[in-house]
Amino acid sequence: MTSVIRGAPVGRLLHTALLAALLAGCSLPGTDHSSPASQGNGTAASAPESTGPSGPSAPARSGEPTETPVALRDYFDREYSGTRLRLGDVRERAAGYTSYDATYRSEDLTVSGVINVPNGDGPFPAVVLAHGWIEPDAYASGQGMTRERGHLADQGFIAFHIDYRNHADSDRDPDLVRNMYLGYAVDAVNAVHALRGSGLPIDPARVALMGRSMGGNVVLQALEISPGLVQAGIVYSGQSSLESDNYRRWAGPGSDYAAEAADLYGTPEENPEFWTGISTRPQFSRITEPVLMIHGTEDEQCPEAWAGATFDALQAAGIDAQIEWYEGERHAFGPRFEDSMDRSTRFLRTHAG
Repeated sequence: MTSVIRGAPVGRLLHTALLAALLAGCSLPGTDHSSPASQGNGTAASAPESTGPSGPSAPARSGEPTETPVALRDYFDREYSGTRLRLGDVRERAAGYTSYDATYRSEDLTVSGVINVPNGDGPFPAVVLAHGWIEPDAYASGQGMTRERGHLADQGFIAFHIDYRNHADSDRDPDLVRNMYLGYAVDAVNAVHALRGSGLPIDPARVALMGRSMGGNVVLQALEISPGLVQAGIVYSGQSSLESDNYRRWAGPGSDYAAEAADLYGTPEENPEFWTGISTRPQFSRITEPVLMIHGTEDEQCPEAWAGATFDALQAAGIDAQIEWYEGERHAFGPRFEDSMDRSTRFLRTHAG
């Protein structure tokens, strides 16, 4: 069953004709501002997030692909087995939870992160958090979804924010860009396995994925890579589900986003099959879990129409999908952030909590 839940007035309907005319989605490595201050709405914030690549549309290129392209389907139905989740130093002791530095193994790499564990005996439901794009050289462990992590732990969820490979204290993957960042989704899948095998007071039958901006695409990729792995997924201020649109929005002069991949495989104009092959939208029928989308109507990074196009495609694929719009909210969310997290928590309790 699919449903649409609107935070905006009922009169705001999806612009169906416009969506059908668009090619796509949102942005790939774009801006991930977890800080309300980044919206310019006057809301104070303790840790503004950094911006990702930006610039004009990608310039015309010449030449042919030089390698056999990677594809999302190459990652389907592999044997994934994240292991060795280890808690490190205590970062914070809050009223309802304790926050720790953490590491785990994803493939042959060590990946760092931050985990909030509620006080009490459990077992607790759990959420793996996939952050949006922040330049890896500027990124600090746990950055990008601090508010979400704290809210979920206060509500009784183990919240595991993963840094991804090539970020913070994680090991480096030299083929990350060559493989079009799909290693991030592998890290999310392996984080679920690592949680379930960790000995933490987790209920293994109540685990979900939640991703912001680029992390929303990571969630969709993970749901397609390992159907049935988790009980639900949340896409928050998500990017496009067609990677060609993400490239067109964020590549170009002054940006190194996907430059290596474009050199190897061609731009969307030169090699459209490659860009289709790494996109989640053509593979939505693989998703078996309910999906909630949260999106602001004034999102300056990932416009409303793009989220609507992804939602329409989820519906067309028969996914149990919901979307909730928040009138006037931008990419980072400010005044209605708590409302959006309350909505997310209700969804998680229904399907994974």
